[in-house]
Amino acid sequence: MANRNHHKLPRRFYSRPTLDVARDLVGKFIVHESPSGRMAARIVEVEAYIGRDDPACHAARGMTKRNEVMFGRPGFSYVYFIYGMYHCLNFVTEPEGSPAAVLLRAAEPVDGLDIMAGYAPGKPAQELLDGPGKFCRSFQLTRDHNGLDLTGTILYLEDRKHKPPSVAASPRIGIREGRNLLWRFFDQNSNAVSRTGPAAIRATKPSHRA
Repeated sequence: MANRNHHKLPRRFYSRPTLDVARDLVGKFIVHESPSGRMAARIVEVEAYIGRDDPACHAARGMTKRNEVMFGRPGFSYVYFIYGMYHCLNFVTEPEGSPAAVLLRAAEPVDGLDIMAGYAPGKPAQELLDGPGKFCRSFQLTRDHNGLDLTGTILYLEDRKHKPPSVAASPRIGIREGRNLLWRFFDQNSNAVSRTGPAAIRATKPSHRA
């Protein structure tokens, strides 16, 4: 039975400026109705990637078979494979034709912990989802989940009225260009954040675009 306090995020949530979406995602919950069972986690760290003018964004060099979902409607999943080892989950943002997305970097397990722990036996709960690759592994997400409608019934996000008391911003992690932009947002009170990051600041408003 659905909890009345759990509200699935509608498409209009994603059809906004990416920095607004990224900041607002911290504290939201992601749910995967997987074949192994239901998993849910609270998002504690994300990064924004915005269009052709962002050198770190996959859309910077135009549309490809890999990134075409970024150019489509907002509120869909963008899952890519990297380093021959890891899958990474992103949420497509902004109106159709404006390629942008938010990368989910870390989350705190809430439901289905036994399923997630099966991929990393003996690991503390806060370390199961503390990185984009670890998140997808434990949440059983692969390229097969690319292009899923996030307003559907398989993979979706919920507002459970949990607002982190302190959200910070810092430069994005693991990129070579665009490192001056404070486009990474995270819950300063969470032990599941992948890194605290350099030059973190209290984020009352999203940073400006380049």
